[in-house]
Amino acid sequence: MTSIHPPLDTARRFVRLSGERPNGFVEFEFAIGEPEIFVEMILGREAFAEFCTANRVEMLPPRDPDAPADDWDWRLADATHTRFK
Repeated sequence: MTSIHPPLDTARRFVRLSGERPNGFVEFEFAIGEPEIFVEMILGREAFAEFCTANRVEMLPPRDPDAPADDWDWRLADATHTRFK
């Protein structure tokens, strides 16, 4: 059987900035191999720079805030604005 997707390249690392807090922490998405499968992370500015250097990341452009959202387009940071029951 032939695969329609290229093999996952785990050597590729991606970072997309999602915000910066006034206290100096950087919010970002980090992905290995596939930019759309990521974890949300937060580090101080210096630690973020070291993290990016150590992982030899490819920087991705910011997400378009005007792009239409769907039910799966939710971030952990959104929880600060949502009241859960």
